[in-house]
Amino acid sequence: MLSLLSSRFLAFLVLFLSFGTLFAQETKAIRIGILGVDNYQAVAYTQLFNDPKATGDLAGLKVVAAFPSTSSNDIPESVDSLPKWKEALGKYGVKMVASVDGLLANCDVVMIMSLDGRRHLAEATPVLKAGKRLYIGRPLAADFSDAVAIIRLSEKTKTPFWTSSQHRFSPGFIGMKNHPEVGNVLGCEMYGGCPTVPHHSELYWHALHSIETIYSIMGPGCVAVSCTSTPIAESITGTWADGRVATYRGIKKGAVKYSGTVFGEKGVSVSGIYGHGIPVKGIVPTNDKYMGYEGIAIEIAKFFKGGPVPVSANETLEILAFMEAAHESKSKNGVNIQIADMMKKEQK
Repeated sequence: MLSLLSSRFLAFLVLFLSFGTLFAQETKAIRIGILGVDNYQAVAYTQLFNDPKATGDLAGLKVVAAFPSTSSNDIPESVDSLPKWKEALGKYGVKMVASVDGLLANCDVVMIMSLDGRRHLAEATPVLKAGKRLYIGRPLAADFSDAVAIIRLSEKTKTPFWTSSQHRFSPGFIGMKNHPEVGNVLGCEMYGGCPTVPHHSELYWHALHSIETIYSIMGPGCVAVSCTSTPIAESITGTWADGRVATYRGIKKGAVKYSGTVFGEKGVSVSGIYGHGIPVKGIVPTNDKYMGYEGIAIEIAKFFKGGPVPVSANETLEILAFMEAAHESKSKNGVNIQIADMMKKEQK
């Protein structure tokens, strides 16, 4: 009898310990490593993921290590921000490591947060080869060829990766796709800031935020792009295969805001504004919860937990080709440029 009880006790103990081990594995936080810290987004995401009160999708992740790398001397913001954001990350318990290898040894997944897109191909290469899921903050790269090289390396190594502007997942933008007062989207007119820098393709640096907003509302399928440029604004028009049309006004001079108008089968509505919710009867809420980076952080979290990429490589390629086509159109006095022709560049 005693032997039977002992056997049952031992079996129960083994079962208890097994459940305890499984529970510990399930609750173990996914370790995030950050490569490059001269971008404020490094701090913004760390605040969200390392919050001990985080719930839902944001729970279960932690930024544990960062490789600060170096600043880009021809980008003043990079030079000024590197020491500032490095110090800020330290306050959240993020360990600074001395190399990319040191970073990879201390994390499960990686975020590239360096401000300079020229660095991203070299930074992404060891991460993708190591098989670590990867998110790259915008700009994906400084030019089309580097961006395509990153996408192709992700495919070759079979390592999931994605990139996106934080504007895409702002509620007032992405919520326009199924807005009850608009219905099926037939087109939109979006606007936002359009500063440029000499070391990045002109629309990659900042205009991409509003162009990505167009894609969050319209979806992919653009076939042709034209661009009219003046010292005051860039006016870019995209035509979709089904006849829908979207335009982007890149503001070079005057007040800078990020919003627009959406045209649909049921109605026309102003778009939301960055960080806030969708309009109700044409009124954009500004006294609601400001989302900031939280919308995209939720998508990053779901991806790092094993979910699918929120923005496909094909859509990312089309957005890049859209910007390349706009640049080509500008150089040819506003003629229509086919997206397919830009796509051929990446096949060479």
